[in-house]
Amino acid sequence: MADEKQTTEKPAKKPDAPKAEEAQVPSVPNLGGMEPITASPVTPKKGKKRVKKNIAAGVVHIAATFNNTMSTITDVSGNVISWSSAGARGFKGSRKSTPFAAQVAAGDAAAKAMEHGLKSVTVQISGPGAGRESALRALSAAGLKISLIRDVTPIPHNGCRPPKRRRV
Repeated sequence: MADEKQTTEKPAKKPDAPKAEEAQVPSVPNLGGMEPITASPVTPKKGKKRVKKNIAAGVVHIAATFNNTMSTITDVSGNVISWSSAGARGFKGSRKSTPFAAQVAAGDAAAKAMEHGLKSVTVQISGPGAGRESALRALSAAGLKISLIRDVTPIPHNGCRPPKRRRV
């Protein structure tokens, strides 16, 4: 029994006939060396590479409105290093105007700026929004040293001319 070998014979193949699916595929016409126009996959956009700057001091501009809170971090001369807002962090509608959304936005902007070596900042806050204090707390919690806090909310000195008196 050990001398016997088991042999498996393959059945003889029949000549391949073209299948119905393959026969219906149209061939590409000869265009004389030109390639046919086809839809190509969209290549992803390549933005500018973020160059690591070595900036030790900067200015944080916080704009706290009733609808959103924007945090922009610049160097001393005013060139933007990083920015973030409650809307950019994914908050929508009335949740954008909450103190938590302002905290998330300010922390995100601070983390981006600290990648460039930012350590100490002065803060300029403008606007009457709910996220003023929580944005400040987020900046200090991120590890930035706050040396000055200034309120730069514009205040009208006598304001615009009022509308004419209403007659009934």
